[in-house]
Amino acid sequence: MTTTPEPVEVHKVPLESVSDASGLARLIDEGAIEADRVIAVIGKTEGNGGVNDYTRIIADRAFREVLQNKGSRSMEEIKQIPIVWSGGTDGVISPHATIFATTSPDSVPQTDEPRLSVGYAMSDQIFPEDIGRLPMVEKVAAGVRIAMERAGITDPADVHYVQTKTPLLTLETITDAKRRGKEVWTEDTLKSMDVSNSTTALGIAVALGEIEMPVAEQIHKDLSLFSSVASCSSGVELDQAQIVVLGNVRGVGGRFRIGHSVMKDALDADGVWEAIRNAGLDDLPERPRSSDLRGRVVNIFCKCEADPTGRVRERRNIMLDDSDVHWHRQIKSCVGGVVASVTGDPAVFVSVAAVHQGPSGGGPVIAIVEP
Repeated sequence: MTTTPEPVEVHKVPLESVSDASGLARLIDEGAIEADRVIAVIGKTEGNGGVNDYTRIIADRAFREVLQNKGSRSMEEIKQIPIVWSGGTDGVISPHATIFATTSPDSVPQTDEPRLSVGYAMSDQIFPEDIGRLPMVEKVAAGVRIAMERAGITDPADVHYVQTKTPLLTLETITDAKRRGKEVWTEDTLKSMDVSNSTTALGIAVALGEIEMPVAEQIHKDLSLFSSVASCSSGVELDQAQIVVLGNVRGVGGRFRIGHSVMKDALDADGVWEAIRNAGLDDLPERPRSSDLRGRVVNIFCKCEADPTGRVRERRNIMLDDSDVHWHRQIKSCVGGVVASVTGDPAVFVSVAAVHQGPSGGGPVIAIVEP
């Protein structure tokens, strides 16, 4: 049985430094949102996006401290709020955060049209030996179902975006697993980021009925299996899956809608426009410009991956052969530029390591708009 969700406000704020949470504080001070009603934050920080990206930890602390100082919730309660940071603002991508907060139904437009609803959950603990294996798929799937219920979503087709943050492997957690007589999927900590993301994506796909439960041998290998709405990040700052489910619900009211599509490859700007139209901006011309959006796009969220063939539209590239700059940074920069060229705003959420997230060489793209 689903709960009755409250309407959701969505605001995007810039990060002017690694520890800058002034945008969140300003929204609260101006009365745009209430500190105790913030239910999720999804943002980009300016670190290296790798295993040792400490900027995620700094930003996380800064935002949680604002929620504590300006609200009545304890830090223990605040720690249960999913605050998902993706490190790496390569190229023109600008550090920012998108803040989701519930609001009183009396304060928003009432409509029977579908409007944005958000649910969140924390999975059971994910152990180092779970990463890349079926227990992690099962734990994530269970958490997605809980988040859907909290969002008031009964039909998986109404889910347009699932953002997660999951643990990756470090030397410390690998050693811990060995001490307990367990084996890990890989001892390459950077590789474990990709594997954590891909395993999580399969859990999302299972929960939403996009695929059947995979077998162990398919994890991170069978690229025909994917979710069209999964955006998975991983880091060292947690040992559970933080799960945020976003979709549209009739009768909830509010100002915002969400939609999705996929980018078929790194240059697929049409996929971004399709997501924007799917979210409800269906009055755009056939070949639109960013000026046609008229400020109605709150943000775009997408995942990307270097095509394993080493080619984009039949043209060879050397991202996967480059020993100087890791392909994570190159593809993120490329796709960030493509997406920003659509929106006209470089503060877009572009995250890498997209195995099982959208088609191989592409990725899901999600739009939140104010129709």
